[in-house]
Amino acid sequence: MNSPFKVVAEAKSPIVYVRPVMVADLPDDLREQIGDVETVYSVHRPDGERLALVRDRSMAFSLARQNDLAPVSAH
Repeated sequence: MNSPFKVVAEAKSPIVYVRPVMVADLPDDLREQIGDVETVYSVHRPDGERLALVRDRSMAFSLARQNDLAPVSAH
């Protein structure tokens, strides 16, 4: 039986991923702003969109929680 049905739009996930990023892998303009640090932490959506770069892991988790997001580590 072929019955049409409505597809429910998937809600945006409150989950964000926190992962270390080597500063050397970032674009030149970002490296200049970061200064003398080798690793920063990226907060990004499941689709890969980067929301923020911060200097340490605990700050990344705090930032996510302050914005009602659920941070998890990504390696």
